[in-house]
Amino acid sequence: MTRPPESPHDAPTVAVPSRGPVGYRLAKAVLSRPLRAVYRVRVEGLDHLPDNGPVILVANHRSFMDSIFLALTTPRPIAFLAKAEYFESRLTRWLFRLTGQIPLRRGSPAGARDALAAGASVLDEGGIVGIYPEGTRSRDGKLHRGNRGPARLARTTGAPIVPVGLIGTDAVQQPDERVPHPFRTVTVRFGQARRVSEADESDAALLRVTTDVVMHDIAELCGQQYDDHYAKAPT
Repeated sequence: MTRPPESPHDAPTVAVPSRGPVGYRLAKAVLSRPLRAVYRVRVEGLDHLPDNGPVILVANHRSFMDSIFLALTTPRPIAFLAKAEYFESRLTRWLFRLTGQIPLRRGSPAGARDALAAGASVLDEGGIVGIYPEGTRSRDGKLHRGNRGPARLARTTGAPIVPVGLIGTDAVQQPDERVPHPFRTVTVRFGQARRVSEADESDAALLRVTTDVVMHDIAELCGQQYDDHYAKAPT
């Protein structure tokens, strides 16, 4: 049984997998043309993304704009695991709820369980869940050790993990910048899907190995130097 959310703001919102929430579709319809006019967006390897069925998208995280460009270039709707603080601010709460995103309370085991349970519901309905395994935006330009949440979700749902490398989003907007810069080039590079192995290993070891393999996939796709240490959350 899923534990109750820690607060009303943390209540998971499950997207409609087939077409996505109305808010998601509306936001994408309104923003797609202006974004493509302002930014040069390159997409590679999109054929690695299944046309239907559950998918876990995992990507490097350099900018707030990462989710915007992923949503822009992925034909199917994505329910992202987003930090719960976005659901506490009046400026962003309505947008994240309207577009069907899932709150994740960082540093809270119960919050992580709630978010993964909500993600599993999306996958059970054949939808896409987007996760940044580093857990926070990289501030040193390196790709950091991944958390095991995506692998655990893949193990429990059977959904494939599709790695994604995002290139150039840090030039659009770095973590501490409030306003994005126009006229930059962004590349979204999809990699080959992976599934959790059925090897005879303990769950912890299997999830760690799977996570490490996927993180190296992402490193190859985005070109960032890999650092086998967890990223430090901003203070």
